[in-house]
Amino acid sequence: MTVELTMLTWVAALHAIMWVPYILNAVMVRGLVEAVGYPDDPKPLAPWAERMKKAHYNAVENIVLFATLVLVANAVGISNETTVLVCKVYFWARLVHLVSFTLGIPWVRTLSFFAGWIACVALLVELL
Repeated sequence: MTVELTMLTWVAALHAIMWVPYILNAVMVRGLVEAVGYPDDPKPLAPWAERMKKAHYNAVENIVLFATLVLVANAVGISNETTVLVCKVYFWARLVHLVSFTLGIPWVRTLSFFAGWIACVALLVELL
């Protein structure tokens, strides 16, 4: 497996677990029945959990672009120092984005989002 596909796998693994803390908070705040149901007026999550939930949604929106570019690069056989580097940058940028968004650190959150976006642009440039 290429480094690019390995990094995509790590990004997918991150996505697979990032919902767990805010769901646990929902269970703690709302109780199990309300957390798994559809209450009309749910109790709010803790502020950190709300931010983590938003970070997760943002990550899901952005993995579509990253995964597409990685898979196209793999399909056409493009793998070089740039693609390896930007895939690693993307993973770490998304991890920093999750942590900084959850902790409410706006400039770090914004810069990490931008780093992930630049990584996608660099992958696109390599493909074109």
